[in-house]
Amino acid sequence: MSPHDQHIKAILGHFQRASQRHDRYTLFSDCIEMIALSISNAVDARAFKRREARYLEIAARYDRPTLELFPCILAEITMVLETGPTDVFGEVFGALGIHNSDRGQFFTPYTVCQMMARVTLGDTETVRARMAEKGFVEALEPACGAGAMVIALAEAMRAEGINYQRQLHVTAIDIDPRAVHMAYIQFSLLHVPAEVVVGDSLALEVRDRWFTPAHILGGWGARTLLA
Repeated sequence: MSPHDQHIKAILGHFQRASQRHDRYTLFSDCIEMIALSISNAVDARAFKRREARYLEIAARYDRPTLELFPCILAEITMVLETGPTDVFGEVFGALGIHNSDRGQFFTPYTVCQMMARVTLGDTETVRARMAEKGFVEALEPACGAGAMVIALAEAMRAEGINYQRQLHVTAIDIDPRAVHMAYIQFSLLHVPAEVVVGDSLALEVRDRWFTPAHILGGWGARTLLA
C-alpha cells in the first residue's frame, strides 16, 4: 500500500469510528468547517471574531474523544498532500458515500482534472508572457467543488517550472459552503494564493469570502488591486 493510500485509509478510519456516535454527513461537514475556521483564524484578523464564535458553536456539539479526532484527520490530510498534489476530499467524500447525487453533486476524478489542466495551461510561452507583463496570472473557477481543477492547474504549472505559489492567484466560487471549506483547506495546505467565495456565480451573489494564508501573507489583496 502506497503512503497516499495509507493516509486516505487512516482518514476514513477516523470518520468511521466517530460515525458510530454521530451522523456521518453532519460529522464530516462539521469537521471540515472547524478545520477551515482554524486555518482562517490563524491569519485573517478581520473575520476572527465571527469565525471563532462559529468554531465554539460547532465544538459544543461533540464530546472530547470526537473532537480529538479532528486534528488527527487534518494531520492525515496534510500527509496525503505531502506525497503530491491531489484532491483528498474528493476521494474521501466519495469513499464515505455522502455525496449528494440528487443535487448533481459529483467530484471529477483527479486524473481527468490533470488532463483538463494541461489543456487549459496550453502554450506556456503565452502564460510566461502574461507573467512578465503583470507579474502573475489569474484563474477563475466558478463552480470549484473541493478545488480539484485548481489543484491540478497548480500541479501543471509546477511541472512547467512555474512557481504557482508566487505567480498564480485564484478566485474560486461555489454555492455549497461545505465545498468551499474543502477547497479552502486544500488550497491553504498547498499554499495556493486564493479567495474562495461562498456564492452563486450565475446570480453574482456573494455570501462569504475565505482568504487563504498564501493570499494574506503574500499581500495579494494589494497585488491584485494594483494590477
